[in-house]
Amino acid sequence: MNSTHRRVAIAALFTTTALISTPVLAQDAAPAASNVDPTEIVVTAQKRSESLQNVPISIQALGTQKLDQLNISDFKGYAQQLPSVSFQTSGTPGVSVIYMRGVASGGDGNHSGPLPSVGVYLDEQPVTTIGGNLDVHIYDIARIESLSGPQGTLYGASSEAGTIRIITNKPSTAGFEGRVDGEVNHVEKGGWGGKLEGMINAPISSMMALRVVGWYEKDAGYIDNVAGCRSFLPETNAQGCPPAKNGGIALSNAAYVKKNYNDTEIAGGRAALKVDLNESWVVTPSVTYQDTRSHGSYGYDAKVGDLQVQHFAPEYRRDKFVQAGLTIEGKLGNWDLTYAGAYLDRKTFSSSDYIDYSEAYDSMYSYYGGLAGYFYFNDATGNKISPVQKVIGSDHFKKFSQELRIASPSADPVRVVAGAFYQYQSNDIHQDYQVANLAPNLSVNGMPGTLWLTQQHRIDKDYAMFGEMAFDVSDKLTLTGGARAFFYDNSLIGFFGFGRDPANNYASTPHNAAGSSRTGVAGCFTTTGDRVRTLSGTPMTLIAPIIPGSPCTNLGVYVSGIGIEPVKAKGSGVTYRLNATWKPAPGLLLYATASKGYRPGGINRRADVGPYQSDYLYNYEIGWKTTLTQGLRFNGAIYHQDWKKFQFAYLGANSFTEIHNGPSARVNGVEADLTYNREGMTLNLAGAYTDAKTTKNLCIIDDPTYQCTGTGNIVSAAKGTRLPITPIWKLSGTARYTFGTGTMKPYLQANASYQSSASTDLRTAIFRTIPPNTIIANPAAELGRLPEYATVNLSAGADWNKFNVEVFVSNLFNTRGQISRFEECGSCGQRPYIVPITPRMIGLRIGAKY
Repeated sequence: MNSTHRRVAIAALFTTTALISTPVLAQDAAPAASNVDPTEIVVTAQKRSESLQNVPISIQALGTQKLDQLNISDFKGYAQQLPSVSFQTSGTPGVSVIYMRGVASGGDGNHSGPLPSVGVYLDEQPVTTIGGNLDVHIYDIARIESLSGPQGTLYGASSEAGTIRIITNKPSTAGFEGRVDGEVNHVEKGGWGGKLEGMINAPISSMMALRVVGWYEKDAGYIDNVAGCRSFLPETNAQGCPPAKNGGIALSNAAYVKKNYNDTEIAGGRAALKVDLNESWVVTPSVTYQDTRSHGSYGYDAKVGDLQVQHFAPEYRRDKFVQAGLTIEGKLGNWDLTYAGAYLDRKTFSSSDYIDYSEAYDSMYSYYGGLAGYFYFNDATGNKISPVQKVIGSDHFKKFSQELRIASPSADPVRVVAGAFYQYQSNDIHQDYQVANLAPNLSVNGMPGTLWLTQQHRIDKDYAMFGEMAFDVSDKLTLTGGARAFFYDNSLIGFFGFGRDPANNYASTPHNAAGSSRTGVAGCFTTTGDRVRTLSGTPMTLIAPIIPGSPCTNLGVYVSGIGIEPVKAKGSGVTYRLNATWKPAPGLLLYATASKGYRPGGINRRADVGPYQSDYLYNYEIGWKTTLTQGLRFNGAIYHQDWKKFQFAYLGANSFTEIHNGPSARVNGVEADLTYNREGMTLNLAGAYTDAKTTKNLCIIDDPTYQCTGTGNIVSAAKGTRLPITPIWKLSGTARYTFGTGTMKPYLQANASYQSSASTDLRTAIFRTIPPNTIIANPAAELGRLPEYATVNLSAGADWNKFNVEVFVSNLFNTRGQISRFEECGSCGQRPYIVPITPRMIGLRIGAKY
């Protein structure tokens, strides 16, 4: 059970739009006054409730009605509508890495990698996690706010490039209400999907109300795992089927062949209780639960065929989380006091095909006879076995956050917001690279059949104090200044690597199936503080593993008399935001902003790769908010950003993640949106232009001069190379017309979007060893560019007072737009995978309110 309709894999990649033409209320709905613009949007981006047109930052908001009209139910759906948002993904729900305004170096998302540069909030609580976004199902949501640029004053560490806020509808004591919505759909060349969603708001008393939301969604698959074979040297046909003809290994994937391979289900619910303690104090506890079960591959292999792969192991991922939040709001005199606390517990478990690694290395080591000649893939009796791997992985994220802030009255000429923030997040990391029937003495110690194991515990702690003051110099001019003092304390401990045959005091060879003498158990600490490899051949005793499930500990620091301590990275600093806002005339706001954001530094697992430092983003922008007439708005911003010594993560030797501080980059851009809403007609146009380039060379070996000179060093990405992932142009538009004013209101809606091409990797040159030579490879060329594409969605339906029906078609012209590209390993350039938007989907939606 449990469903997910990844709905718009179609809408995948963001193509820019801020469709902000519908009423959005930050709190309980109140009767509209006759002089109130019905299209006004109220947001809380600055920790206050304000009209979007009065907020002097670049912000886009999608309200309840717009989210419903566009049938948005997941991250890919709303990312398409936000001009400054881009992302990198393997397509599987919950593994996207989010970027804003082109601040992307690529390669992020590894569980031991850098923290995200974009923060994600669910109401008042941060839910940002390493390794992929929390893909919260979108239903009964008040609005989604996208705050572009550094938000380091009010939002902190993972808001270097921007922040996305998902604001739920709150319980209301105004009266009972409910709704239920259903959908059935079919994907071209795929299967059937659908969803069922419902909500109830129930006043318990005049001072207490409960709101409960539930959902189930199924996303139809459309990628097929087709029949195929692989064989390994000394076989001469790499696609040969069993039986092997030359004494090598050949295998078939017949057991895993399946049509519509990549289906997903998601089920979950949310409950919130609002308690008015008195006229001044409100307590709102809430809890959200979601269980997502994905199957198959969401990227296809163009070498195999359109929307096809050939995989040889079970592929699935389960992602479930529970998030409990508590918000307390009250008055101290006429000042507003807010406490927001939350606890997130997220568990993922997955199985992945990894045959491309074996295929790549069999070819790369053909000089030695392939894997059979260079590695030691044998069973316990010494017979050769298949070198094919599968990866069993799990992550257990825990996040606890607390924020206390106070705000002065919003009508005062001098306004202050100040507070303190604390966050503790941990991750238990498990990655088990399995080879069936691998001999115990060639496996990770105590884990027969495991070639490589990662078993680690990561902790990231953040502390901050922040404040922002706004001063009305006059009724037209406001000056604002804010700062955030931060401190981070991150640590990592555990095990990673191969096993080591314990015979002859760990001196027996081969040490493991890879023949590695330095990585894995070889680096574990003994009771004397020495590592195994330095005492090889002499009696020794290993220190018991710190992290359960590992054979020993090689990632840590040995302290005499204490034992093994985690590797740590600490730092502190200050970020700021300065703003001047001018309102020369009614309906016109102009602003200028200078702000700074940061991302904490951290730890590399490899002992020969040092820790990476914090990177900083300096943002300078001017913007405008204009209400030309009731229902007609034009907002935009022009900005320049300097990204200093950006963190750059990539798969290095043996597909091992490394994080370095690269050169600096600069981003110039424009983002704008135009909205018209009058007499049944709604038009929305939005777009972003992003020009992001490096300002110095990226070197293979870190070079403070960025000249990339010296033995073994070359330019990996030359000065002026465009940053990957983000297209230069993203454009989107929606037109909706509602007929009549009677009890039945028919409507027609069209949505079109476009994005230009983008690179998938920053690097254009790396060294790669293919015995007996070392060559220069081009990762960006191997993975390939994301080509430009456009897509069109249509819908038609009718609304009654308590009932609505709609038919729709998404991706009308069945465009094979590419959201992202990825490889299974760092040397697997022979098989890039393409993550497409969902093929043409036709469906029917029906809803009722009561």
